[in-house]
Amino acid sequence: MVTFVKAQAASLAATIVDFAVFIVLTAVFNCWYLAASITGTVSGGITNFLLGRVWVFDALHGKMTRQAFKYLLVWMGNLLLVSGGVFVVKEYVGLTPLVSKIIVSLIVGFTYNYLLQKKFVFK
Repeated sequence: MVTFVKAQAASLAATIVDFAVFIVLTAVFNCWYLAASITGTVSGGITNFLLGRVWVFDALHGKMTRQAFKYLLVWMGNLLLVSGGVFVVKEYVGLTPLVSKIIVSLIVGFTYNYLLQKKFVFK
């Protein structure tokens, strides 16, 4: 249970980075919402990997290159799920880009990300 709580805290920190980048790019620089979502997801992914390796899963004993490669595989799936989900929810459900990103990110984070990081990346 401690690992799950730490993983959610790291995910929250990564989400803050992700959404900060997304909001700045869309609100300040008028970037297209999907490009901003992808850029935010990349920024949050880097944050989440570093926190997961050092703090959540205490995986400093493993080779960073191997962990980074495995994380990249999982993260590419995350990128596709979040970006595709944001597009579908925004375009077909009609919610705002920000609300779409919140909903999709929560669903993907609590399911796909946690399970694959715990069982595949940092095991």
